[in-house]
Amino acid sequence: MGEPIASLARRGREIDFALIGHQESWRAAADVLAVLRGPHHAPLPDDEIKDILPWIPPRAVCHVDVGSIAGVNAHGVYIDSFIPPDHLEAAFMHDNIARVRGAAAYAIQAGAKVVSLGGFSSILIEGNFDQLPARQDTVFTTGNTLTVAFIVQGIRKMCEIEGRNLRRSTLLIVGATGDVGSGCARCLAPYVKRVLLSARNLVRLRKLAAELEADGVPVEICAQQSSAEADIVICAASLASPSLLLGRIAPDAIVCDAGYPKNLSPNAQMPGARIFFGGLGQITGGMSFTPDFHGALNRHPFPDVVHGCLLEGMTLALEGRFEPFSQGRGFITPQRVQEIETIAARHGIYLAPLYNAEGPVENALDREPEYAIA
Repeated sequence: MGEPIASLARRGREIDFALIGHQESWRAAADVLAVLRGPHHAPLPDDEIKDILPWIPPRAVCHVDVGSIAGVNAHGVYIDSFIPPDHLEAAFMHDNIARVRGAAAYAIQAGAKVVSLGGFSSILIEGNFDQLPARQDTVFTTGNTLTVAFIVQGIRKMCEIEGRNLRRSTLLIVGATGDVGSGCARCLAPYVKRVLLSARNLVRLRKLAAELEADGVPVEICAQQSSAEADIVICAASLASPSLLLGRIAPDAIVCDAGYPKNLSPNAQMPGARIFFGGLGQITGGMSFTPDFHGALNRHPFPDVVHGCLLEGMTLALEGRFEPFSQGRGFITPQRVQEIETIAARHGIYLAPLYNAEGPVENALDREPEYAIA
């Protein structure tokens, strides 16, 4: 299953970008294996998939071609690290880092110019690219800056849909000390009434709070992940499974689940809350997989929608900027966010139509691309 490096080279095309990811559920993993096995093979039973997947080494599973409205194209590969969906806990960290290193080695050997680390891959590496294999012409990015851009745009879009005044809102960020959470805090704090920060690491939490307070932002550390005043909530915690149960929040809160895997537990009770999945962008210039993984890798109700972390590598490739744009915790600023979202928009990569587990939360036909955070 998957292509050897030699077959990548035989296509006669340079690899502009590589995307390193993993599947967030066993259902998604089963779909990927089904495509790799081909239509003439019967689907594997669930128990066999769980036995087989941990033994599959990281490898490229498909080619990815993306187009730009500016008339340029980029060619890449998607490399699956095959981290088992139930192996995201800390107990498996050593093995998972080894898998990301293996996927990175694959990307380097394939000659990829820029590599995006998707999902838990960037969390495991934490921007410490020295953990990755030695390379000469390949650069890595966590992709988190573009993810933050789309989360911020999504919050603004939901406020428009709901008729909310962002400046009168109280913002709660769960997972605030992570790269994505802290980036969202820096971008949105100047535009809300009050910021509540929640995370496991109190030292980092206090440092972030002090940074925001120095800029004149009212900040409160919220250790219980809840506040009755919070009417905008961003869930960006590093969780191994959808297990987050928010405490008391405003009954009509806007809630952005930006986790991969998703943060919010299916048992979360938030009547009246407006939930959407954040951090997603849409490629309007077109995207194709070879073999065809639409519906397996592109598991969204709209065409050509991709997580921002992976889109960042595509965006940089289309722009011809092969650089480590996102380098780990603490480097995401409003200026960097505006820079990457402007580049993305130049190539027709915009905020994806908003949706949640029940379907779209807006009429996609009525939306226009917007990409400024100010």
